[in-house]
Amino acid sequence: MAAGFRILPRPRKVGPETVARFRDLPVANVSDVMSRMAAGGPRLRPMHAGGVLAGPAFTVKTRPGDNLMVHKALSLAQPGDVIVVDAGGDLTNAIIGELMLAQMIRRGLAGIVINGAIRDSAAIRAQGFPVFAAGITHRGPYKDGPGEINVAIAIDGMVIEPGDLILGDDDGLLCVPLAEAEAVYAAAAQKAAAEARQMANIEGGTHDASWVDATLRRLGCDGLD
Repeated sequence: MAAGFRILPRPRKVGPETVARFRDLPVANVSDVMSRMAAGGPRLRPMHAGGVLAGPAFTVKTRPGDNLMVHKALSLAQPGDVIVVDAGGDLTNAIIGELMLAQMIRRGLAGIVINGAIRDSAAIRAQGFPVFAAGITHRGPYKDGPGEINVAIAIDGMVIEPGDLILGDDDGLLCVPLAEAEAVYAAAAQKAAAEARQMANIEGGTHDASWVDATLRRLGCDGLD
């Protein structure tokens, strides 16, 4: 088996029940309870009309500007999967466009993430199928490889193993390792509930911000009343 040109089986993936529970949580809350240490980088932005991305990762590592293995991934990924493509962050050539988008929708995938560029951006922006990418270019891809499917990848320092949970919303992209999903969900749900209570207090005029002055005093700030 040649490194750089291989297709591996995906040994495990996060279950649909877990995906469904995370779908209702803001990515920011999940990020907070993961100590703000994981992120797909600020360049990865939603390119679609709107809607949450959530599903198990089906990973692809490809040479920048080449989408041969992404085409193969389209035929292997299962309904509900998120294809996550590490194309090196290069924006010279697009990795997908409108035709590949139509295939993904037809196959019932949950979305695609590309550490690289897309094209046919108007068509992608006009619909709700989740597409996250780092940029846009009219220049098309090559189809020569090399590439690997279902290998560990890293985007801006965030490691993604095949089958990990991928989440995305307007704030950006996040990977939750499969082994940590249950603990992260419990903490993020508590965080979301606490923020809902805080918002109710703000709207009701009972919000307590005394912690700000307490923190400044602890830090030795001058000029406090």
